[in-house]
Amino acid sequence: MRIDDGWLAPARRLASPNQDDRPEGEVSLLVLHSISLPPGEFGGEHIERLFTNRLDPSAHPFFAAIADLRVSAHLLIRRDGECVQFVPFEARAWHAGRSCWRDGARERRALNDFAVGIELEGDEVSPYTGAQYRALARATAALLARYPALTPARITSHARVAPLRKSDPGPAFDWAYFRQELGKIRT
Repeated sequence: MRIDDGWLAPARRLASPNQDDRPEGEVSLLVLHSISLPPGEFGGEHIERLFTNRLDPSAHPFFAAIADLRVSAHLLIRRDGECVQFVPFEARAWHAGRSCWRDGARERRALNDFAVGIELEGDEVSPYTGAQYRALARATAALLARYPALTPARITSHARVAPLRKSDPGPAFDWAYFRQELGKIRT
C-alpha cells in the first residue's frame, strides 16, 4: 500500500463531510477504534452511512440516538480486509472526541488535530479477522513510511486516550499479533 495526496491506495474512497483542516498539519499519532452498526452486527452499509451523514434513524432502534452525530474516521477496515477511506490523512477526521494523550512530558488534548483514526469493523468481544490484521499492518506501514513523526510507539487505542468513556478496540484486539504482522512488513 502507498499514500498519494493523503489517500491510501488501493482503499475505496468515500468522502465524508465530517472533516476539516488540521491546525498545524501534524500527523503524529494513530488511534485504533472498533465499530459495528447495529452493535454486534457486521456487514452492510450502516457504518459508511454514519460517516457520510446518511444514516437512516428508522432503520434500527439504535440508530435514532446516533443518526445526528457528525463523526468520521480516516479509514475503515472491514471484516474481509477491505479498506474504505473517508478523510485524507492530511485532513482532520472527527474520531477521537474528548480524549488526551501523554506526549512525552506534556499532556495533549484535541487529538483529532494530529491523530489518524482507523476503525476496525468489529466490537470489543468478537475476535478480529486475519484479513483485518493484515490490512491494518499494511496501512500502518504506509502511514509510518509517509509521516516521520508517527512511530510504532505512537500507536494507541481509543480506550487509552479516552479511558473513562471508551473501551475500543477492546480485549478482542490482539496487539501482539498486530505488531507481529507489522514487523513482517517493516523488515
